[in-house]
Amino acid sequence: MNDAPIRLAQAEAADELLGRDPFALLAGMLLDQQIPMEKAFAGPRLIADRLGTDGLDPKVVAEADPEQFTEIMSGPPAVHRFPTSMGARVQDLARAVVEHYDGDTEKIWRGVTTGAELYKRLNALPGYGPQKAKIFVALLAKQKGVAPDGWQKAAGDYGLEGFRSVADVVDDDSLLKVREFKKSAKAAAKAAKG
Repeated sequence: MNDAPIRLAQAEAADELLGRDPFALLAGMLLDQQIPMEKAFAGPRLIADRLGTDGLDPKVVAEADPEQFTEIMSGPPAVHRFPTSMGARVQDLARAVVEHYDGDTEKIWRGVTTGAELYKRLNALPGYGPQKAKIFVALLAKQKGVAPDGWQKAAGDYGLEGFRSVADVVDDDSLLKVREFKKSAKAAAKAAKG
């Protein structure tokens, strides 16, 4: 495992939790859509604080009353701009970790020998699709030292050197470079459409 600190939320307490709590990191990646990356990855810390826990235990999240969990997600401030639907997704993710991995998030990647298998496991999780699974494969390899054979192929372009996704964010400068890359990619896609 890589001991370098996680800097995805750009907030000390939130990043500390992401660095030590595998489910928090997995949930942060789930939340990373339609909101700024830092807000998404700060979400697990907000959820844990509102649950009154030091970490984000998938069993606790899975067993929480859905209405109360929606309140936790709603804040203020809201954890996500869509607190009800994203709260349900976080709980579905927690239930999958409990059901398929005995509540031990690291079992998703512990002992996995190929990038293809890691990608397959991540892609099967609720709220994860092909792109999110590829980014998380790259994040695990680049920042957590979980790099099974073939991880770069499984991660696709996110496995390449450069500043393409959250997998490459390690400080303020890299965050700016990732934002610039995404802005350029969006502009190129828009230009291609005409």
